[in-house]
Amino acid sequence: MKKAFTLLELIFVIVVVGILAAVIIPNTRSNSLQEVAVQLVSHIRYTQHLAMIDDKFDANEPLWYRQKWQLAFSTAGGTNSYMIFADSPSSVGAYDGNPGANSTYTDVEVAQNPASKDKYLIGAAFGSFDNSETKKLSNELAIGNKYGIGDVTVNGGGTGSNVKRILFDHLGRPYRGNTSSTSAAALSYSVDKVAISAIYVKLCTNTCVNPKTSANNANEIVIKIEPETGYAHIL
Repeated sequence: MKKAFTLLELIFVIVVVGILAAVIIPNTRSNSLQEVAVQLVSHIRYTQHLAMIDDKFDANEPLWYRQKWQLAFSTAGGTNSYMIFADSPSSVGAYDGNPGANSTYTDVEVAQNPASKDKYLIGAAFGSFDNSETKKLSNELAIGNKYGIGDVTVNGGGTGSNVKRILFDHLGRPYRGNTSSTSAAALSYSVDKVAISAIYVKLCTNTCVNPKTSANNANEIVIKIEPETGYAHIL
């Protein structure tokens, strides 16, 4: 006589497998701090990549070194966000330290989003960029809204600058400084503000507390950017 599973036995096996799966398989619920840190590390590395393939040296432009590609944090629009752009001497920027675009988006300082060519790598509307067409923004860079980030700190580098910006040169070296001609922390020559110590970016769901170089509780996560190489990684 041919043997076979009965419907009751099959149901019993499915129930047992389900129980085992619930017990054995690790909790895979999303962790917003881990998600935003992974995204930010990816974008820091992308900023470095843009800098290395786009050497800004121009013998006819005395302030060429202020055109370095940078990742800058912002609280525009009342939320924590960041953007990737290269300042320029053109009419849309004129080394003002801000992301710029003209009305037709034919002259844009902000990097295009490689995952969506009709968008740019900026998370919130800025005074000089996209106050009307929010469809050009990349919402995932608005980390306050998307991931609940309530505070961001940038520390280290040994450059004397406290601006929340990380810049890179064509060798991939990280810098901390400003590209605005009116800023006291502005780059004043090609290797000014190059990092001589590690740079730490801390993301917090609440207000970040000291020390700024390590996560003190489950509401904080830290990214370290190594000097010279610019290698970014989560601590």
